Amino acid sequence: MSERQLLQRSCLSEGNISMPGRNVQNHWREYVCGGGAAFCNILVSYPLNKLIFRQMMHGVEATFALNQLQKEGLGYLYRGMLPPLLQRSISMSLMFGVYDECLQPLLQQKINPYVAKTVSGMVAGCFEATLMPFERLQTLLIHPKYHKKFKNTAHAARHIARHYGIKEFYRGLVPILLRNGPSNAMFFIIRDEIKIRLPQQESVFYNGVQNFIAGASIGAFLSTLFYPLNVIKIAMQCELGGPHRTIAYEFRYILRKRDFKIANFYHGALLNISRAFLSWGVINASYEIFRKFLYT
Repeated sequence: MSERQLLQRSCLSEGNISMPGRNVQNHWREYVCGGGAAFCNILVSYPLNKLIFRQMMHGVEATFALNQLQKEGLGYLYRGMLPPLLQRSISMSLMFGVYDECLQPLLQQKINPYVAKTVSGMVAGCFEATLMPFERLQTLLIHPKYHKKFKNTAHAARHIARHYGIKEFYRGLVPILLRNGPSNAMFFIIRDEIKIRLPQQESVFYNGVQNFIAGASIGAFLSTLFYPLNVIKIAMQCELGGPHRTIAYEFRYILRKRDFKIANFYHGALLNISRAFLSWGVINASYEIFRKFLYT
């Protein structure tokens, strides 16, 4: 089978054009599958995310960040989980749902499948960015200097809205846009290419393992590729009030603070790979389980 035939078969399979009973009203299933997968992921991976955040924020080794969390105690370990739980559930719902809604019309118009997937992924990424206030609140709640300032998510949201306005919720928007769109497009393209080349598994267990490994590998690769953007985003969002600095300014500032060594930009990258491997493995495997349940 030629490369183009493989790609076309992938688009038909992933776009669900060939699925019996498929119509526009069925797009809601993709939203549910994405949201459910993200919900499962956050419950499993939040403590590791918090550890990585500390490394990104302070540029310290994993042992130092772990000691910080241990000293703060179990009561603070899951502090700030509500924003990412809501944000990731809605974000993944939009990622899969909006992507599917954009992809179908483009494929029906005979647009090149790679172009269709790229455009759909970019659009889905932009929709996800509307939810960045959740990321903003999570950053403030995790940062130790705000432990005494904000009691919880609602308190932090009210304080920002009252004293700084809506714009403060979107501090760090540009790196998020640069991260979301390209990473979404690459995720769906690579995922389809891997899926059509892997053997079909009859066993539910082995199929789940295969989906986990595929999603985990893609997630680990993409999260590492876009890791510097996350470092810049966190540095921007750790500030409350004051001017909104540009990406270029923030990059130079972080580089100067870390002895002008690019390698120091990647503190936490190894743990981030582990976190992404786990998170995207859970997301991809859970998504396929939800999808199988809803479409049968």
